[in-house]
Amino acid sequence: MLRDDLGADVHLTAPARRVVSLVPSLSEAIAATAPEVLVGATDWCTHPADLDVRRVRGTKNPDLTAIRDLTPDLVIANQEENRELDVCRLRDSGVAVWVTRIETVTEALDSMERLLVEALGVAVPDWLGRARELWGGPPAPPRARTAVPIWRDPWMVVGSSNYTGDLLERAGLPHVFADHPGRYPAVSVDEIEAAGPDVVLLPDEPYEFTADDGPEAFTCPTQLVSGRLLTWYGPAMVEAHAVLANLRP
Repeated sequence: MLRDDLGADVHLTAPARRVVSLVPSLSEAIAATAPEVLVGATDWCTHPADLDVRRVRGTKNPDLTAIRDLTPDLVIANQEENRELDVCRLRDSGVAVWVTRIETVTEALDSMERLLVEALGVAVPDWLGRARELWGGPPAPPRARTAVPIWRDPWMVVGSSNYTGDLLERAGLPHVFADHPGRYPAVSVDEIEAAGPDVVLLPDEPYEFTADDGPEAFTCPTQLVSGRLLTWYGPAMVEAHAVLANLRP
């Protein structure tokens, strides 16, 4: 019997050959590894750019009827990105669901390997092996303290116990709210600057910060970055290492 990251039983009698993914980063991971098995994904699954599968609405409001109509062997969800209610409704209707739990880089690497090898029956892909080589060692020496807003009005930042924070720590870019009790706390601009970041990283998702929307709020240095590279585990991890290793305030 297979078990997902939360220890729930996943009833598969053979490797899944019809998969619906409700997690954008995992949709990209599957498309880069076994594209023939992916039959459905959310509207937010934007990578690869030519992904041509049935869309099943959003991560927080998936179209459960559309998912069932695709007769998937397996639906892939994430504890943080998807609602437990939707997972329960799918399971109650007889659909197998694999829920991932990813709060660190190591968890991302291990979780994706288990999913691909155990649930889909494929070999460890080259991109995952490369990501493990790049990120599996000790953290880089700290070179800049960062803050990462993820929303505006109200301002919210990356806090504790999440993948983005661990990624930055390993890249030598520790973030100033790593010890905050909240995972994505609401804070003011004054609080962000008082925490003393060398640079405020402004991603283009989930809030789309731009050159005209975000930098003007701060007196400390800011830098626009790809939100995908900060938050998407999967093939993006290889590109993220190259970008973050060269990031300077």
